[in-house]
Amino acid sequence: MSRGEVAIIAPEMAQIVRGGMRARLAATAADHAAVMALRARAWPGEGADPLDAVAAHLMIEGRDGALLAAMRVLVSAQAAQESYSARFYDLTALAKAGKARAMLEPGRFSASPAAGWEALRLTWAALARITLTSGAECLFGCASFPGADWQRHRAALALLAQGHQGPEALLPGCRAAEVVGYPALAGPVTDRKAALAALPPLLRFYLGLGGWVSDHAVVDRQLDTLHVFTCVELAKMPEARREALRALASD
Repeated sequence: MSRGEVAIIAPEMAQIVRGGMRARLAATAADHAAVMALRARAWPGEGADPLDAVAAHLMIEGRDGALLAAMRVLVSAQAAQESYSARFYDLTALAKAGKARAMLEPGRFSASPAAGWEALRLTWAALARITLTSGAECLFGCASFPGADWQRHRAALALLAQGHQGPEALLPGCRAAEVVGYPALAGPVTDRKAALAALPPLLRFYLGLGGWVSDHAVVDRQLDTLHVFTCVELAKMPEARREALRALASD
């Protein structure tokens, strides 16, 4: 991917200060080193990724200046072919529908043990601001569950299978070597509250904005994760949720 194919995220898109904590984009070699060190702890076993050189990196700093959380953010006009998600999912349907002209892909969310709900909320606030100011038509990504055994996540996945699959015309096709289809995942959700709590934070954020998920999960043995493709179509977002997104992104 060349820089000409990637929409550069301006620093001011992510700058938020709340309660002495700060959200900003990595700007120096030291910033990038700190982000990569935090990610190495959160995602052991992952090697270098070419996307890191062309994406922006969101940093959440605590009141003492320590890095609490980080996230890679890519805005691309070639997302269906060039994104991280496209390595595991066939996004041809999204591209043909014109949804891939400008897509924003957050990924590799990493948090330190010291990160609490304030750091998480500030992460979503900065992501919301980037989404609203970048011109992105879709917010999408791979939402990862820790642990590659899908049985471990059955309740949460059954919840997704029951009511959160995307429109058939836009669903991504299978591209990964090992997938689990939703017929295997489906089952009774006896405790909806517990199932919701078991969803990854990024996936809960997507669903809260009216997002949808793929009809299958991908097993990643290298990172020992199971993930589902998730997408929020900005044009189809209900006005109440759009207002909530604007409120979250505001100072």
